[in-house]
Amino acid sequence: MKKAPAPRRLRPIPARTLLMIPAALSLLAGLNAALQLVDLPAPINAAAWTEVHGMVLALGFVGTLVALERAVAWGRPLGYFSPLLLGLGSLMLLTELPRFAGKLGLLAGMAGLLWVYVPLWRRQRAQAVLIQMLGAGLGTGAAVLFLGGVETALLLPWLVAFLVLTIAGERVELAHLTMGPQAGTRVLQLSALLAAAVVAALLAPGWGSIVFGVALAALTAWLLVLDVARRTIRGQGATRFMAACMLAAYAWLLVAALTWCFGYPSGRAAYDTVIHAVFLGFTLSMIIAHSSTILPAILRRPLPYRPMMWVPAILLWAGLLLRLWIGNGLGHDWAWRAGAVANIVAVLLFVLLALTSMLMGESQARPQPSTSSKPPSDSLGIGPPSPGSTSLLSNPAARTPRAGLSISPREPSK
Repeated sequence: MKKAPAPRRLRPIPARTLLMIPAALSLLAGLNAALQLVDLPAPINAAAWTEVHGMVLALGFVGTLVALERAVAWGRPLGYFSPLLLGLGSLMLLTELPRFAGKLGLLAGMAGLLWVYVPLWRRQRAQAVLIQMLGAGLGTGAAVLFLGGVETALLLPWLVAFLVLTIAGERVELAHLTMGPQAGTRVLQLSALLAAAVVAALLAPGWGSIVFGVALAALTAWLLVLDVARRTIRGQGATRFMAACMLAAYAWLLVAALTWCFGYPSGRAAYDTVIHAVFLGFTLSMIIAHSSTILPAILRRPLPYRPMMWVPAILLWAGLLLRLWIGNGLGHDWAWRAGAVANIVAVLLFVLLALTSMLMGESQARPQPSTSSKPPSDSLGIGPPSPGSTSLLSNPAARTPRAGLSISPREPSK
């Protein structure tokens, strides 16, 4: 009688998982502050958190995830100082410690991330790495400006460019494989143009913001044309889900870019629109799309796709439509608040579903992929792949389709 196969033993959770705790706390604190910013009751009444809401989410949460992902890709212990410093710096901003200490921690963490890209570039001299390195440089610039006391409205383009170029680097890798090496050259040129526009928006917010909007729109449109998600949206299961999240992310980024094209977003409606279209619509949609590759590489636990994952994604986009269109566009405060609540619920729901899916493990009905298509543990969704891996294999949305598979800060000064 043939014995049943022994259950697969999961590898122990690595110590680097502890570095996700400050990121998770930063996310929760940011969501708490988001409720206060729309004048709704929050679990913790901490008015001071609203003042650092944007930096805690952009660098404390997303920045820590990016730095941790890059540290895993590099594979050296020194790389983990970057996410550690970013996470601790973010948490210090939420305490009664001098705010200078938290700002300094964020700056040290971003500088560490920029330094990590140096050995990654030596290992893989690809344009995708240069694009991400440029983004890390702009993120470091944002931390410098924050340390110097520059208001969030003026350093916002620096934060946006950091996140956009970080994510764009991985998409360029896919474009290089599907459309030739010239795709990366064009995106690198547009990325350099965006970096120049970031500086212009700081020195001359009036016309500089328009230039930034045009450069961001051009980069977004080019990425959208190149991205294989336009084809894989016709797939099924995880393939379609990831492609839909990425296409939605580009659409929201275009909304922010076009808003900037009308000039410096000095009013509450315009400012609220560009911030949430980028950080919720674009960034979180991309994080959701790539969560099945980011989290397993860090936690050594698979994150299987579940159809229920559509619920928080659609709720996120519906909340944004309600907040930005009916709330900001038509001037209805009830929609502005309701959209904010929907966004917060969407984020929490996705985190809950992701944790539940990881605990449940692989679905028995899901067909097992062949050994040749199994992604390596360090092939992640928001960075260029490490040597010997291919991002087309690390991302179900990049494979041939097959079955089965809030920030609302105070109005900035003009």
